[in-house]
Amino acid sequence: MARMQTLTVLGATGSIGESTLDVIARHPDRFRVFALTGRSRIERLAEQCVQFHPRFAVVPDAAAADRLAALLRAAGSTTEVRVGAEALAAVAAAPEVDAVMAAIVGAAGLGPTLAAARAGKRVLLANKEALVMAGALFMAAVDQAGAELLPIDSEHNAVFQALPAGYDRRPEASGVARVLLTASGGPFRDRDPATLVDVTPEEACAHPNWSMGRKISVDSATMMNKGLEVIEAHWLFGVAADKIDVVVHRQSVIHSMVEYIDGSVVAQLGNPDMRTPIAHALAYPERIVSGVGPLDLCRIGRLDFEAPDLRRFPCLALAYDALRAGGGLPAVLNAANEVAVDAFLARRIGYGEIGGIIDAVMGAMHGAGDTSLDEIDAVDAEARARAWARVRQREVA
Repeated sequence: MARMQTLTVLGATGSIGESTLDVIARHPDRFRVFALTGRSRIERLAEQCVQFHPRFAVVPDAAAADRLAALLRAAGSTTEVRVGAEALAAVAAAPEVDAVMAAIVGAAGLGPTLAAARAGKRVLLANKEALVMAGALFMAAVDQAGAELLPIDSEHNAVFQALPAGYDRRPEASGVARVLLTASGGPFRDRDPATLVDVTPEEACAHPNWSMGRKISVDSATMMNKGLEVIEAHWLFGVAADKIDVVVHRQSVIHSMVEYIDGSVVAQLGNPDMRTPIAHALAYPERIVSGVGPLDLCRIGRLDFEAPDLRRFPCLALAYDALRAGGGLPAVLNAANEVAVDAFLARRIGYGEIGGIIDAVMGAMHGAGDTSLDEIDAVDAEARARAWARVRQREVA
């Protein structure tokens, strides 16, 4: 029998967190929950605590803590409620924890995910911003602490599965020629770029293949999500920017591919359901039931591929620019994007203005540093301030 694993789930109430707990619930003999964290869906977090009996639940502020504590008392739960960033880091690094699902969206996930890496945990990485913002720092922490890093994004998990066993981030030594990240193209893959100016948040969040949160759905529509994944792939697999290609694949059946120097291309296929990569990482190197149905290739009938149109997806080009420039510019890219997407979802700017805000902030902050967490935090804060200033300028104009 497999040894029981104890897990902390960071971002338990988001889509990745919910899918993680769905897989865990199918294997009560293999997994137990040490801590769950959530930000705004406090009632749902309370329900999860009642079902999974974690020792701790972590929320962002006192008001959320009071609400959660009241709900847990009413349900007879003994879960202890903790508050704030220090508590997040503590439950990620706790000695009792074997593995941490890092599924907090955005820059807020960097601190606890880094804490898990520094504590030598098995880190199930769904928070791509940890590598986008602090790739060199994060990978150094993984190496120094002997942490095990397993990617959860469907694309990176697919690449991980297509690479040779024991791959050590040296592509040339393993015969790796290219990494090919597939992308659905999102809801606007067929629209004339000139018509995207008046896109609504509802249209941007209507993904054709995947069920995701609003922020990630907008990132998928702009293909910034894929741009962030390019940067993440660079750090995860040691592959240079010019050896990472994005391919639009409408069916979302091939989740990514690795091309080798002998001409072989190894692909990972499956239904578009995040429980597959989650189950793979939870049980690695074993395989467990995920709850995902079998793939019916005869029903699908065809697999299509095309190059991304950078006129339609300028954010993808900006991400490549940030990766090639290096330093703190990927952190600038991420921060400006988070602000621009928030402003778009709040209807403060138009969809077509997202890329322009990011481009302007990146242009103003070329040469930003990334040598320490404090420096990265400062770069992130400055980029956000500049991006919000751009939003306000557009509101006045």
